[in-house]
Amino acid sequence: MNLIATSTVGLEAVVARELEALGYPARIVSVGRIAFEGDQAAIFRANTWLRCADRVLIEVGSFQATDFGELFDRTNALPWDQWIASDAEFPVRGRSVKSKLSSVPACQKICKKAIVEKLRKAHNVATLPETGARCVVEVSMLNDVATLTLDTTGPGLNKRGYRQKVGKAPLKETLAAGLVQLSFWKPDRPLVDPFCGGGTIGIEAALIGRNMAPGMNRTFIAGDWPTIDSSLAGRACEEAKDLARFDRPLEIIGYDIDPEQTQLARDHAHHAGLGASLKFRTQAFADLDCGLEYGCMFCNPPYAERIGEKFDVEEIYRSMPDVLRRLKTWSHYILTSYPRFEAIVGQPANRRRKLYNGPIECTYFQFHGPRPPRDYSPGEISDDAKSSSQPISQAFGGLDDRAEPQAEMFANRLAKQARHLRKWPAKRGITCYRLYDRDIPEIPLAVDLYEGRLHIAEYDRPHNRTPGQHVDWLEKMASAAGERLEIPPDKIFLKTRRRQRGANQYERMSEGGSRATVSEGGCKFLVNLSDYIDTGLFLDHRITRGMVRDEAAGKRMLNLFAYTGAFSVYAADGGAVGVTTVDLSNTYLDWARANFRVNEIGGEHYRFVRSGAMEFLRDHGPGDFYDLAVVDPPTFSNSKSTEGDFDIQRDYAELLGGLVRLMSPGGVIYFSTNFKRFKFDQSVLAGCTCREISKQTIPEDFRNKRIHRCWRIVVDDKS
Repeated sequence: MNLIATSTVGLEAVVARELEALGYPARIVSVGRIAFEGDQAAIFRANTWLRCADRVLIEVGSFQATDFGELFDRTNALPWDQWIASDAEFPVRGRSVKSKLSSVPACQKICKKAIVEKLRKAHNVATLPETGARCVVEVSMLNDVATLTLDTTGPGLNKRGYRQKVGKAPLKETLAAGLVQLSFWKPDRPLVDPFCGGGTIGIEAALIGRNMAPGMNRTFIAGDWPTIDSSLAGRACEEAKDLARFDRPLEIIGYDIDPEQTQLARDHAHHAGLGASLKFRTQAFADLDCGLEYGCMFCNPPYAERIGEKFDVEEIYRSMPDVLRRLKTWSHYILTSYPRFEAIVGQPANRRRKLYNGPIECTYFQFHGPRPPRDYSPGEISDDAKSSSQPISQAFGGLDDRAEPQAEMFANRLAKQARHLRKWPAKRGITCYRLYDRDIPEIPLAVDLYEGRLHIAEYDRPHNRTPGQHVDWLEKMASAAGERLEIPPDKIFLKTRRRQRGANQYERMSEGGSRATVSEGGCKFLVNLSDYIDTGLFLDHRITRGMVRDEAAGKRMLNLFAYTGAFSVYAADGGAVGVTTVDLSNTYLDWARANFRVNEIGGEHYRFVRSGAMEFLRDHGPGDFYDLAVVDPPTFSNSKSTEGDFDIQRDYAELLGGLVRLMSPGGVIYFSTNFKRFKFDQSVLAGCTCREISKQTIPEDFRNKRIHRCWRIVVDDKS
């Protein structure tokens, strides 16, 4: 017989290989159709064993037809009575592509009529009751060629029987099996799915690993046909059970952040006859790690098609290099429809394949890790592998030959600076200071010491590393710094500093919560070394804060864009009779209040106002006077809570003009910015004396003398 296995687009070659393994030479005849030959036993063996096919069809006939008369005659001539009994139910389905006979209902009607006439004559009956076994006929018109088939499968081959409930955005079983078969995974290698959902990928892999035929626990409609030997279905099932390796050990783990999904995966594994041999755990993708070598990671993450918003999906994809680099010897296989996936993860895949997840066009991205050595045996990572300095060709992450000498240079520079600064801060009572600031151009880091804690921030500079490799490089630098300065890993805090815009300027980076109290100039400050890009205390303003304190006695002080209120604390400590701290963020106003409390400063004359700076200046009239003010605005801000965006170069004149309006005669404003290309025109401030004091305000520990610019503005005349 001529038989056809159908499949989803992209899996035709996989189905052809499966048929070859069953002993049936196969060829791909069109998109989604694979032809092979076999006897009646082949019908049941193919249905039982094919993992990636949708169904198995008998090709009853194929011929050219350009008019309905020809379609009727040639359909009627086919041997339908060999398959369809006199009482069989035989609905006719159809489709037509690029054919003159384009009306599908008409083609179905003509073929049904031709088959009825053939069966009545062949079975010598007057009527066909259609009360017996179901035989589904399909007429497929493609380029004027009609192919008529009988479906032997019934419910699609993806219906394995183990999925009792449907979870969120389920992956079709046949596609999941295809993902596994298109990979380097073997049963002796570990497998992880960090977005397991209902567990389909892990279950299909386990069925493959144990050679368990996916269809051995279900029936097929051809088994009900009286025209076929019914014992053949049982023989195919017995063959499948004889060849299965039910006890083969497997290391397959599925994770999902939703506990309902992991429980659903356990239920599905149980119904698939896999019991507790598969592990399903509730865990976020960010926490993925595995102490096993040479495994394969498969995942079908959210696409922003059915579940999840675009921003959330991009955040997951952006985190992948950092997470997957932990699996140093693994290969990674990711199915997604997201169009910019490779750009977001920052590196091209080794292979790509177009596949369809239901109606959604997807790409199957393959990132290949190193091959297992010849003497590889599954198990935990050996101590030799952990300590080996040999470079590993990782799919994500890894270090190149330059990393080691760079780490050595970096550590030597830190040690030299630490020796140079060892006595200087102690003499001035300074316990938090900068050790390194891009001293070596190819290592663009800023390293600060906070009373025995090392804070390392990265400047966003071009490099040729992938995101995963870059995180490994950063950690290598941090490790080298800690070892040379004898600072333990739990007191080293590494952050990536990128150009910030708007509301992202002080965006929370993590929930680590490594908070500490440090001292500066006799005052105490709460710093957070882990959760935000900045720590809460700008060390480059140490001298400027001292200047503010020296002028604060008996004055009313205003701190705009106050951040965590460090200038406010200094002013209060210097004897200011009133301090108004203004910031738009509740988080930072609360932080500022905490800084006041830790210094035991309190009273009604210390106010904390939640407001944008421009809005605050517009809302306060001439009756509100201040004698001392600090304004240290961001370069750019576009917070949703303000009326419009703020640009320091465009808006500084309006900002300072509004502030001068609230200053008393002789009042002093300290204005600072770290926008390197800032141009200050003092003529915009009539009645004021402006003097740039940047050189005097840059601390000795900052080799970058343009870390900020600062002006002292004195209001001469209020008229």
